[in-house]
Amino acid sequence: MTLSIYIGNKVYSSWSLRGWLAVRQSGLPFNEVVVPLYDEAWSERREAPEFAPSHGKVPILWDGDKPVWESLAIIDYLADKVGRDRFWPADDAARAFARSLASEMHAGYQALRQQHGMNLRHVYAPEPLTPEVEENVRRITSLWDQAKRRFAQDGDYLFGDFGAVDIMFAPVVSRFRTYSIPLPSLAADYCDAVWAHPFMVEWSEGAAGESWVIDKFERAGERG
Repeated sequence: MTLSIYIGNKVYSSWSLRGWLAVRQSGLPFNEVVVPLYDEAWSERREAPEFAPSHGKVPILWDGDKPVWESLAIIDYLADKVGRDRFWPADDAARAFARSLASEMHAGYQALRQQHGMNLRHVYAPEPLTPEVEENVRRITSLWDQAKRRFAQDGDYLFGDFGAVDIMFAPVVSRFRTYSIPLPSLAADYCDAVWAHPFMVEWSEGAAGESWVIDKFERAGERG
């Protein structure tokens, strides 16, 4: 049975990006349903049966009559279907580190998220970062450095091949690009590799075709 994933606007919806990348990584056929967030019909639309299990949040994946929501849950559900090695490193030490990184990403870095929302429509000139965001950036790039040096071998991604951790950090890569955040060379090279991945190119092309503007996710001079 073909999967169906309900996602928000590709320009802005970081969690939708993670869920969608997970389905693409699975290699399984799927239907994609883009739902405009926060428009006039959103309050009513989010009450529809397809969103009931997630209480109106995206992404939500349906496998027949089985719903799965939350990005890590979607990753693990799909890994159970197609094989763990498609998403997670086979080596025990690498997999333990990868799962820790993915979980920290799922729960952390609130300053970066709140002050630098995902927006694929723009690339802004660099501006000073708050101390809280600087700390988030240091932590993220330190973890990337550890993963790359310990587990990537000659691969372009954090654990060699593209997988779950790269999916979880993909919106961070987009934020670093949008806000021109300075990065160490290894982190910058990693961001370039993620941005050039065919799945990210496909998502970005979809975002470029969107016309919706959500004012609260835009800077004042670019609204409307």
